[in-house]
Amino acid sequence: MKLFVFALVVQFFTCVSCSSDVQIGYQVTLAVPVAYTKGFTGRAFLMETDQVVPNFRVALSVEAVDKSYSCSLDVFLGDVRVWSSGHLLRFYTMDKCALELTLDGDLRLKGQNDKVGWRTGTFGQGVKRLNLLKTGNLVLADALDIIIWQSFNFPTDIMVWGQRLVVETTLTSFPKNSNSFYSFEIQTDKIALYLNSGKWKYSYWEFKPSKNRNISFVGLATKALEIYNDRGQKIAQIPSREPEPLRFLAIGNKTGNLGLYHFSPENRKFEASFQALNTTCDLPLACKPYGICTFSNACSCIRLITRGEGLSSDCSHGIPEGFCGRHRVEMLDLQGVSSILRATLTKVNITSKEVCADLCIDDCACVAALHTSGQDCGVIFQQCTLYGEVRGVKQVERGSGSSYMVKVLKGTHGGHGKSSGLKKWVLIVVGVADGLIIILVLGGVGYYVIHKRKNYSSETGNSTS
Repeated sequence: MKLFVFALVVQFFTCVSCSSDVQIGYQVTLAVPVAYTKGFTGRAFLMETDQVVPNFRVALSVEAVDKSYSCSLDVFLGDVRVWSSGHLLRFYTMDKCALELTLDGDLRLKGQNDKVGWRTGTFGQGVKRLNLLKTGNLVLADALDIIIWQSFNFPTDIMVWGQRLVVETTLTSFPKNSNSFYSFEIQTDKIALYLNSGKWKYSYWEFKPSKNRNISFVGLATKALEIYNDRGQKIAQIPSREPEPLRFLAIGNKTGNLGLYHFSPENRKFEASFQALNTTCDLPLACKPYGICTFSNACSCIRLITRGEGLSSDCSHGIPEGFCGRHRVEMLDLQGVSSILRATLTKVNITSKEVCADLCIDDCACVAALHTSGQDCGVIFQQCTLYGEVRGVKQVERGSGSSYMVKVLKGTHGGHGKSSGLKKWVLIVVGVADGLIIILVLGGVGYYVIHKRKNYSSETGNSTS
């Protein structure tokens, strides 16, 4: 069976073959617009589950992305895309976007000149049909209903109810206009959120089962994200905070936050039942590079004042990359500042903050360092964490036992070893946003008091007369 659907404007199409499965030999084609139209989306819904709305649906999609058109096979829960063939690698095409389940059992996306842009690679394995299960799992099965291929084995940024993720599985989410990406990883000792940027990897949230118990897999149940050991015993869970049943877990592509979501019958939309991070300053990309998230959850730049230059509105303006060497650079010690990012490149058993600073100075890829000290079981420790970017920086109470240092060219305001000058500088810079808020609040209170007094005097005068 071959179907053609022409996408001429921004629109969605009703199901052209709305059952829960299609047979080998099936083909459907979406026409791609000749001219590029920003924001264009055309979808042909091909399959759906027989469930109460919101149910699962499968769509062939054409979308305008980066001045081109992408072609993908997607699974939706209501209006939320829970799986996509183009999650990790987009297939760009012109002229047409075609889906085909070949007679030998290979599911393919094809573009102009029948170029194959995505495939399951299941040819010659006895596949007879493509089936959408009630769990949202898109599967290729043989004549005995044995699953040959399934979308659950290729997770994206969402995990739906009933799905399991085993150790070493990763969900990924890609923020727009950024070279970094978020990941949610299932590891033997914990589940964790990471910010990935080139060779650098930073964790910013984690959850560990008690008593150092090992994890085998996690599953999304009706009331919680459940964690199991290798004997299938539940050893921990992250519960929902709402009575409605959970439908999916997702990593936000804007914030990197981990959320558990339910469908609200009253509001007719999906809402968060749990979020791992509840304040703005705990989000990894809350501020721009070289920005500080202040106590008021506002962003203030770490403004580096160089000789002959004034303040710039761009937090990272004038800051070179890949610079190192003791004759060229030094470290600025920022008082009352720390980072929510925990880098994998952490040096332990160092002897001083100065040694930590030197490690960053000598590493051309390092732009900042965090020195921490404290006691563990009566033993004093010091460690140094190196960073390849200045992100996730937040204002903290002084005396926290940590010192955040930023690498700058020599001659930049202050330097390593000049803590008194830095202290005043940081108080001014970090306090900009909070100070403005305080001024506005006090100004508003003053205006209110004066205005009330004027009204009271006017009313008194009127009553006297």
